Amino acid sequence: MSTPDFFRSRLDSMIDLRHPLAVLATRMSWASIEAALDPVFARQSRDGRVSEAVDLFGVTPKLAGAGVSAAGRPRLPVRLMVGLLYLKHAYNESDDSVCERWAQDVYFQYFCGEEYFQPLLPCDPTNLVRFRQALGEAGVEELLATTIAAAMEMKAVTPAEFERVIVDTTVQEKAVAYPTDSRLLEVARGRLVQLAQRAGLALKQTYEREGKRLRRRAGGYAHAKQFKRLRRVLKRQRTVLGRLLRDIERKLPAAPDERQTQLRVWLERAWRIYPNVQRTRTSCMPCTRLKLSASGKARRGNLMSSASR
Repeated sequence: MSTPDFFRSRLDSMIDLRHPLAVLATRMSWASIEAALDPVFARQSRDGRVSEAVDLFGVTPKLAGAGVSAAGRPRLPVRLMVGLLYLKHAYNESDDSVCERWAQDVYFQYFCGEEYFQPLLPCDPTNLVRFRQALGEAGVEELLATTIAAAMEMKAVTPAEFERVIVDTTVQEKAVAYPTDSRLLEVARGRLVQLAQRAGLALKQTYEREGKRLRRRAGGYAHAKQFKRLRRVLKRQRTVLGRLLRDIERKLPAAPDERQTQLRVWLERAWRIYPNVQRTRTSCMPCTRLKLSASGKARRGNLMSSASR
C-alpha cells in the first residue's frame, strides 16, 4: 500500500465497482499469479569467468562476474504485464492500442493494480512482446488456470461445463489448398519423381522445371478467367504425368521390394487422378453443348408452333 496522496483522487472512488473489470480485479488471485511467475522473471545467477590476478605472491586465479547481478533496469510489475496481456486478448487490441487505451481508461488501470490515475503509457509496446516470450507455454497455462478458478469462484461457470471441451476452428485460417486439377496433377508428378529417385530408378525425364512453370501458368489463367489457355495447360500437365507414369511402370521391377510397395500406392492414386481430370474436361463439355442445343431446338419449336397458330 502506497502513501495516500491528498491531492489526487483514488481510482476506486472514481469508478463503478460493479463494473465487470472492477469485479474481476477483486476476484483474481494476483498473489498466486505473482508467486508462480516470479521465478520465471527472477534474475539468474551467473557462473562467471576465471581470470588471473598478479600480486606480490605471484599469479592467483580470480573469479569475476559470478552471482546475481543488480545492474540494469528493474522489471515492470508482474500484475501490470499480466493485466495488459489479459486486456489485450479480452478486447481484441494490439500491443500499441492496449497501451494507449490503458493511459485513457480508468477501469484498465484499476484492473492492473493502480491506485491513482496515470496519464502516461504503462510501458513500451515492445515490452509486451518480450514478456510473452519469457512467459512461455507454461506461464500461459498458469494464467488460464487462474482465470478458470476465478470464474468458478464467481459461479460464472460450473465444473460440469469443463467435462467436454468443444473447439470451433471454422474461423481459424488453415493451410489447406483447394484441390484444383492443376494442383493435383503437379502434386502427383512431384511425389512420383521423389519416390522414384529414392528407389534408385533412372527416369528418362522428371519435368521438374516444366511442371513448376505449368502450375504457375495455370494459376494465372484461372485467376484471369482465360479458360481456353487453362485447358491447354491442363492437357500438357496430363501428358507429362502420363509419360512419367508409363516410364516408372516400365522400370518398377528394378526397384527394391519395400520401395515397390510405396510406388504402387502412388501409381494407383495418380492413375485415378489422370483419367478423372481428363473426363471432366472432355466428356462434360459436349454433354453441356448437347443439353443447350436440345433446349434451343425445343424453344424454337414452341415459337414456330405458336406462330403457325
